[in-house]
Amino acid sequence: MPAPNRERVGAPADSDEAPIFLVGFMGAGKSTIGPILARALGYDFFDLDDKIELRAGRSVGEIFAEQGESEFRRLESDEIDACAGMRRTVIALGGGAYVSAENRARLREIGRTIWIDCPFEVCFLRVANDPSRPLAGRPAEMKALLEERRPAYECADLIVRAGSDRPAKIVRAIMGLLQGQAPSDE
Repeated sequence: MPAPNRERVGAPADSDEAPIFLVGFMGAGKSTIGPILARALGYDFFDLDDKIELRAGRSVGEIFAEQGESEFRRLESDEIDACAGMRRTVIALGGGAYVSAENRARLREIGRTIWIDCPFEVCFLRVANDPSRPLAGRPAEMKALLEERRPAYECADLIVRAGSDRPAKIVRAIMGLLQGQAPSDE
C-alpha cells in the first residue's frame, strides 16, 4: 500500500531519474531486491554498507566493535551525502540509516525512499545466524528494535508489504508503486 502523498521539499529537479533508496529492517530483503529492481529499471545498484566498508577499510562489524555505533552512523551519513547528484541508481540502506531525522530529510532531498515492510519473523529467520550483523541478537531485542524503528520507516515515500513473497513479486509491486498503481494481490 503506498504511503500517503507527501510534499517533496527539495526533490531533485529530474526526479524521474533520481536515486531510489530501499529502507527497512535488517533481513527485509533490500540487498536481494535492489539488484533485481535496478535491472528492471535499467539502473545501477549498490548497497550503502558496502560503500562504508570500502571507504573505512573494515567491515561494518569491525567498525561497530572498534569505533562504536556512533562512528558507524557518522560514516553512514557521509555516504548518504555522497549520493547527492546520482541518477538512475537503486541504493539499499542499512536497517538503521533511515532512523535519523537528518538522514531522512537528506534522502528526501536526494531521491525517493521505499520501505520494504517485512514481518519480524521473516527478518529474524534471515539474519538470526549472520555474524556480520552487529545488531542481530535475541528475538525479543530485535523485535523491540524493529518496533522502535517502525515510525521512521513509515515516513518513506512508498511502502511495499513484502511478507515472504519472492523477490520478483516484490519488485513487480514496487514497479507498480513507482508508476502510481496500487499493488495487486496476485
